[in-house]
Amino acid sequence: MVHRTRIIGALTLAAMMAACGGRNDAPEANETTRFVTVDADGQFRRGDSVYRFEGTNFWAAPILASEGQGGDRARLGRELDRLQRLGIGNIRLLAGAQSRNRSECLLEPQLMTAPGVYNDTLIAGLDYLLDELERRDMTAVVYLNNSWEWSGGYGSFIEWAGGGDNILPTIDGYNEYCDYAAQFLSNDSAKAIFSDYVAHIVPIFAEKPAILSWQICNEPRPHNNTTEQKELMAEWILQTARQIKSLDPNHLVSTGSEGSVGCAMDLGLWERIHAMPEIDYATIHIWPTNWGWVKREEATDSVDRAIAMTDAYIAQHAALARAMRKPLVLEEFGYPRDNQSIDPASPATARRKYYDHIIDGFRNDSLLAGYNFWAWGGEGQPGETYTGDPAHEPQGLFSVFATDVE
Repeated sequence: MVHRTRIIGALTLAAMMAACGGRNDAPEANETTRFVTVDADGQFRRGDSVYRFEGTNFWAAPILASEGQGGDRARLGRELDRLQRLGIGNIRLLAGAQSRNRSECLLEPQLMTAPGVYNDTLIAGLDYLLDELERRDMTAVVYLNNSWEWSGGYGSFIEWAGGGDNILPTIDGYNEYCDYAAQFLSNDSAKAIFSDYVAHIVPIFAEKPAILSWQICNEPRPHNNTTEQKELMAEWILQTARQIKSLDPNHLVSTGSEGSVGCAMDLGLWERIHAMPEIDYATIHIWPTNWGWVKREEATDSVDRAIAMTDAYIAQHAALARAMRKPLVLEEFGYPRDNQSIDPASPATARRKYYDHIIDGFRNDSLLAGYNFWAWGGEGQPGETYTGDPAHEPQGLFSVFATDVE
């Protein structure tokens, strides 16, 4: 048997509803179906069934699930019901932001505001969210850290460890940020603060079957290409994976890697960190405009080039994952609206073509075990409520709104 979520198709509600019909309640859980596993052939399993999933990134979901700042449980319920109707069975989300700073570039509210200081309201929100997902027979990938600034991540841990004030790339410069963020992997105090954070958060949710995997970091990068820095990244991933496994033997562990692009263009490093026994499956991300595969201003006319390069990137990593006998998940991919518009009412024809190609490929071959498109904005309004775009990016550019699928 194959257990798969229903498909998002062409991102039009009519097509989705024709494919998936109405909502199904979650089946009764038992000890053999509670948690997703990986079998010897490199496939996700849920009980006796192969598990393939179609998903989205919805990093703000735990905030909406809280009863504090930013919370809106009524909206969360509508969003999850909408996603379920669209055939989405998995959401990739941020456990919570870590920062003491306030900036228009940083996500608010923060889960961790200082070493050992946690926002219990947000922890309760994540708990509520996971229960709501379980009730809908949906799963989540929960990432614990971020190599980028928008949720604090590397920079906050460096600052808390005495490594100097956090640097923001949109204010201080991209290269300056990368130089600063690179310190995380060599700063034992920063890594220890993060380890304490893991030790606090993971056990709370160890019995939650809605979690498909704990993810070490959103887009972990060495942030420079020296051999020493790559070794530090590999060692940190190994040690963190071992820690998570020791705290929670029920759930899978993943890296959150973009692929070779996130490993200083070193495919061998990507292969090495995913070959570790403590890492249960492989991940890649694909961002054609952010990576310069196509120019942003030419994205609408260059979508065929983006598709060709995407196919090659998937195939390259899939061959290695297959050799490792591990599932491969494309857990982020994004394409801008036509003419770089941020207006939810503007057309997204190039994005539709790009997403349809990836989704059709998932349906018709076995290279991917799952995907998560970027990103669910739902009924959010740019500049007013949470959308799929983090605070440091143009609100609406990469978001998929409810109006895009209705």
